[in-house]
Amino acid sequence: MKHEDQNPTDDEERLARQIRVGIGGWSYEPWRQTFYPKDLPQKRELHYASRHVSAIEINSTFYRLQTPSVFAKWRDDTPNGFVFSIKAPRYIVQRRTLASAREALDRFLSSGIDELGTKLGPILWQLPPQKTFDREDVERFLRMLPRSIGAIGLRHALEVRHESFRCEQFVEIARRYGVATVYTHSHEYPAIADVTGDFVYARLRESAASEPTGYAREALAAWAIRARRWADGESVLDLPLIAEPVAASKRDVFVYFINGAKERAPAAAMALLSHLPS
Repeated sequence: MKHEDQNPTDDEERLARQIRVGIGGWSYEPWRQTFYPKDLPQKRELHYASRHVSAIEINSTFYRLQTPSVFAKWRDDTPNGFVFSIKAPRYIVQRRTLASAREALDRFLSSGIDELGTKLGPILWQLPPQKTFDREDVERFLRMLPRSIGAIGLRHALEVRHESFRCEQFVEIARRYGVATVYTHSHEYPAIADVTGDFVYARLRESAASEPTGYAREALAAWAIRARRWADGESVLDLPLIAEPVAASKRDVFVYFINGAKERAPAAAMALLSHLPS
């Protein structure tokens, strides 16, 4: 990655906007052996991580609300062009009826996430594995998701974890409301690669501890090709699709290495970035 005070070309800025690669969080004890310098203070971990990957998925928001001052601190600790995705709170996504979450949704959206400003990326709404597809409930929930907070635009990504979502009805609803369906690379959860929003969100969960870069070099090269195709508005036909592909213009792409052998996530993200134009 380029040092932040270098001036990128227009083409580099375009690519930087389109394809971002990152990790989940930045505080993880094994990373102090595999990623962070030995003498790095813990309070500097976000500063360091944000200069080696181009996006981070914030997981702490899944468990508790943060404050505006915390979001502002994260914003100021990261370089220009960096982006955070935010994992929405579990008390919203783990309820039996998603459409009943209006009050909780408003409370989350007013917690200060807009302090991230231009560094606010997609909000990830991760449904639990036992949540089955209920057309009416899902549609009412997606309809509730706002397009903006004040002058800041919002983008939403929905991760589903039950096989019942593998149907054209779900894809049609997600496309109607412009919500991206998360592509999850995992043997545990259904893989849905249909593009349903104006960006793509992929979570790669199959890193192996035995592989220094989490995924083998050949696999990373294949993910780089897919990321470029998504960014160029093309369909990725070697991943499972449910409905007919839709024509699209260029898109932003977010690829996160999540779980699996989590200690390998930073190396995997940096290795994938090395396969992409810089």
